[in-house]
Amino acid sequence: MSYLKFEKTLMTNLEESLSRELLRTNRSGAYSCSTIVDCNTSKYHGLLVVPVPEMDDDNHVLLSSLDVTVIQHGAEFNLGLHKYQGNNYSPKGHKYIREFNCDKVPTTVYRVGGVLLKKEVVFQHYENRILIRYTLMDAHSETILRFKPFLAFRSVRQVTHENSTASREYHSVDNGIKTCMYAGYPDLYMQFSKTNEFKFTPDWYRGIEYPKEQECGYAYNEDLYVPGYFEMNIKKGESIVFAASTSEIKTSTLKHLFEKEVEDRAPRDNFFHCLVNAAHQFHNRTSKDERYILAGYPWFKCRARDTFISLPGLTLSIDEQDYFELVMKTAERSLREFMENKPQTGKITEIEQPDVLLWAIWAIQQYAKATGDDKCLSMYGKLVKDILIYIIDGKHPNLKLNENGLLYTDGRNKPVTWMNSTINGKPVVPRTGYIVEFNALWYNALKFGAKLATLKGNEAKVAEWEKIAELCKQSFVSTFMNDYGYLFDYVDGNMMDWSVRPNMIFPVAFDYSPLSQDQKKSVLDVCTRELLTPKGLRSLSPKSGGYNPMYVGAQRDYAYHQGTAWPWLGGFYMEACLKLYKRTRLSFIERHMVGYEDEMLINCLGTIPELSDGNPPFRARGAISFAMNVAEILRTLNLLEKYSYIK
Repeated sequence: MSYLKFEKTLMTNLEESLSRELLRTNRSGAYSCSTIVDCNTSKYHGLLVVPVPEMDDDNHVLLSSLDVTVIQHGAEFNLGLHKYQGNNYSPKGHKYIREFNCDKVPTTVYRVGGVLLKKEVVFQHYENRILIRYTLMDAHSETILRFKPFLAFRSVRQVTHENSTASREYHSVDNGIKTCMYAGYPDLYMQFSKTNEFKFTPDWYRGIEYPKEQECGYAYNEDLYVPGYFEMNIKKGESIVFAASTSEIKTSTLKHLFEKEVEDRAPRDNFFHCLVNAAHQFHNRTSKDERYILAGYPWFKCRARDTFISLPGLTLSIDEQDYFELVMKTAERSLREFMENKPQTGKITEIEQPDVLLWAIWAIQQYAKATGDDKCLSMYGKLVKDILIYIIDGKHPNLKLNENGLLYTDGRNKPVTWMNSTINGKPVVPRTGYIVEFNALWYNALKFGAKLATLKGNEAKVAEWEKIAELCKQSFVSTFMNDYGYLFDYVDGNMMDWSVRPNMIFPVAFDYSPLSQDQKKSVLDVCTRELLTPKGLRSLSPKSGGYNPMYVGAQRDYAYHQGTAWPWLGGFYMEACLKLYKRTRLSFIERHMVGYEDEMLINCLGTIPELSDGNPPFRARGAISFAMNVAEILRTLNLLEKYSYIK
């Protein structure tokens, strides 16, 4: 029984099928994304979407889609699907879909009369090349396939329209053509494994609409350029492979390459395997020696905070210690360049955010638990020490260690935490002063650093860091713990933020906490009552002022951290539950995982979206695949397994 499989009834119902998306990546920044019926509903969708570093930092849609037409006895049956004005869809190729599954590679079977055509798609790893194999499973008479490419050549952040600047020039290559619509872009190579005829019939298809952009209040109407079409005969049992790429390939190798790429794919036949597959899609290799973690698809970059929060779950939780070390090697270079006030030479952004160094130590701490303290000390002991010294010596531009042992941060005019939405350049949630998770991270980092220093025999540092940690512990409780049993979100002088927010879960979940057991239980109880949803923790309690749980329309930025639910926060909540109540909470957490497993089939298949509305039915919103969410669910599953063996 296939795990990710949909029958004809669902596929032909656009209300059901258009909400389900499919993402494929090449682990080097490029991706292919659309709905499961191949109807693009967002400007971020495209069959071949690649970075063009010579132009900017964005991804660019080169090949938007590829319409396939089955021709028999002169009758044409177009399997494509596009949305136009007035809720009109043309052609209506989805009505020919018999079934769809993507347990290993996305596979669609079409039936047109006596014709049974199978389509399979893979994205070649580390190359900007999408491969599609068409197999004629059955046919009772001569069959011709026609392929019509829809070209965009524009940034994912824009839409394009018919214009006279676009070049119509093309050149023949091995079993295909190459073309480039605008200067500065790479050539797009479209090739087949079989000899074909390309007919040059240039035209613009006008008024294609993207309902996701319309819902958000963005420009949603686009014209796409079609240079012509390819035609070829196909016999029963024959397979033809199409390749779209930014480089030419010898077409005689396409069939073998497709088979090789399929062999490299792990099956997505259950919840865990889907998460592992999703974890690998965040891998980003830009050179032989550089490895990164993309924060999410389709629009996120390699952000520092996201990297360190997601790295343990995406690697250590699935026994991929080697990739942790590769990413950390690249990240350490960026961290040291920042601490030494040197220009950044890597791709990691937002390295200057004040909690990034603290999250880096937390990530290293997870490595120690997975590999042992001695190995961690040899790999990262010096980095942990250097980070702590850097902060204590007051060298960070926006972290000040006060005499009470707490870290102070200025976040009035610029967002400095993960709650980073802005309106007119100002933070929607201006968290500033003593920020609760910053200081929980700080206490945890000091204690972990002291542990490594003890192994190293550095008694002076042990004494220094333990002294600061004890002062931090006392100040943390007196500063953040209030009479109602939960923690202030931030404190700045006489200003105390009474909002019930999920950031207080971190000191309950961390290995080293300034809170007593009773205080932890009290905080966890408040999180359970007011913040817990089936999709993670809300970013704000419904009882707090400003609660806005629906992430929709032009007001999305106001709602982003004002009540929406985040699965990655739920990961720390589950860890806190297990640390406090051990095996007695196993069944509770296992039931909660069901809420995440539902996501495998209803949004972007096989992965976890960025956030959900904070109120039922908790509809998925934001980015279609988010690294921190996948990571924390994997880490929770790993913790569940470990605690299951604790007696």
